[in-house]
Amino acid sequence: MPTWLGVDIGHAAVRVAVVRSAYRKVTLEGLFTVDIDEGSDPTPAVRTAVSGALGGTAAGDGLAVAMDGSRVAVCTLKLPASAHKQLGDVLPFELEAQVPLEVSESVFDYRVLASDAPAADDERAQLAVLVAVARTEDVRSRIESVKAATGIEPERVEVGGFPIANLVPYLPSLGEEGPIVVIDLGAQTSDVVVLRAGEPVFARTLSHGTAGLPASAALLGREIRVSIGAFRSAGGAVPTRVYLCGRGAFESSAASFLSGELSLPCEQLPAPSIDLGAVDPERARAVARFAKAIGLALGLGGKALGFDLRRGPLAYERGFAWVREKVPVLAGLAAAIVVSFTFSAWAQLHAASNDKDVLEKALAVVSKEVLGEETTSAARATELLGQQTAINDEDPMPHTDAFDVMVKLSEDIPQSMVHDVEELDVQKGHVVVHGIVGTIPDAQSIAGSLRAERCFADVKITRTTQVIGGDRQKYVLDLDEKCPEDVKGGTKKKEGVPTAAASSSSGGEK
Repeated sequence: MPTWLGVDIGHAAVRVAVVRSAYRKVTLEGLFTVDIDEGSDPTPAVRTAVSGALGGTAAGDGLAVAMDGSRVAVCTLKLPASAHKQLGDVLPFELEAQVPLEVSESVFDYRVLASDAPAADDERAQLAVLVAVARTEDVRSRIESVKAATGIEPERVEVGGFPIANLVPYLPSLGEEGPIVVIDLGAQTSDVVVLRAGEPVFARTLSHGTAGLPASAALLGREIRVSIGAFRSAGGAVPTRVYLCGRGAFESSAASFLSGELSLPCEQLPAPSIDLGAVDPERARAVARFAKAIGLALGLGGKALGFDLRRGPLAYERGFAWVREKVPVLAGLAAAIVVSFTFSAWAQLHAASNDKDVLEKALAVVSKEVLGEETTSAARATELLGQQTAINDEDPMPHTDAFDVMVKLSEDIPQSMVHDVEELDVQKGHVVVHGIVGTIPDAQSIAGSLRAERCFADVKITRTTQVIGGDRQKYVLDLDEKCPEDVKGGTKKKEGVPTAAASSSSGGEK
């Protein structure tokens, strides 16, 4: 379960929140705050706050910090919808004329506002792109100072009050259509964030906080009104509700004062719906004071709604130390994979062995019934089957056909004999010849010659009649085509039956 740290470095205090994430569950493990003396270096306070929040446990899996909103330029750009896929290339040129910073010496992050997304069929539609830009050196300085104080390099650097938007999944009231205004009241500065349908669409950092109250209350109220007016002048609707968080949310009468100044319902930000774990009950009642720190920690869990200025030359790279910290987890996962693979392989082999036993038993039964010998060997069963089906199947065609019959008949009729073939019928190895000869002995002579052929059997003259109006004799001769090679267990002939051509036609002479 990963542990994330959110470090909110203000002008008067450092607040740290420790959040642990598990499957479908987020637990607030620790909250700690350390005050900073005016004008002093915040590094010792950061070190003390992080150590106190962790409670002496090992360092977390990630740390997030935010840049002071006064050091970052935030603007909304309108761009053609066709530029959506090239925003990373187009924005540097657009920002040159929009922000008072040298873009080549800056880093920026952006998000396309879904609440202002154009209709899919609107060819002239424009995208609303919210962009945050900061000097590279300012961001690097914040990274180095936190790393020096905690020994942990920040994985994410957010902007101003935008991390509060990361509480939206745990605070349904922030996901209303709105707009909803959230004010993080600090001692010296304050952050105003406007959410619409759970998405941050506007932000501004004010130069006044709770320091100097009640004398500075009018100035603070005026700056908040001006900020909301700026949002409305850009096309925003009238906000429906104002939530207060941070140190000033617990100032006496702060909510009622701002409600009167803004003419809007104003109340303290409710606690998010996350497990408070081991957090001190007294401190749990002041969760709104740590809203920004909690939002920073939640931003490390993915799908953050704010910005991350660790871009370009400042992109975060995990080092070997992080890998070394993960070795026990990776080793555990590897062991689990090996055990799972081993069990799966064993299960498959066991199932295959069972299948083999079943098939061998079935083969034994079938071989006994069909082949006369019980065997569980596939090779032996194949051998027995071959012995019982010993017909050579090299050539499935018969060794003689009708043409061979014609050839043999032509060869066996003497040259001196006048012979006509009226009909030759060959069907399924049985041959019937209707012929005309001079005399019956001539027909008997032909039958005798055909009996000597190796592929003819049962040759006989079945009928003789005299030709009407003449002295010649008609005869009908029957025989069976059956070569020795066609008998089961026989051997194919090595050479084909001679197929010497012979002319024979109805009414012809020999």
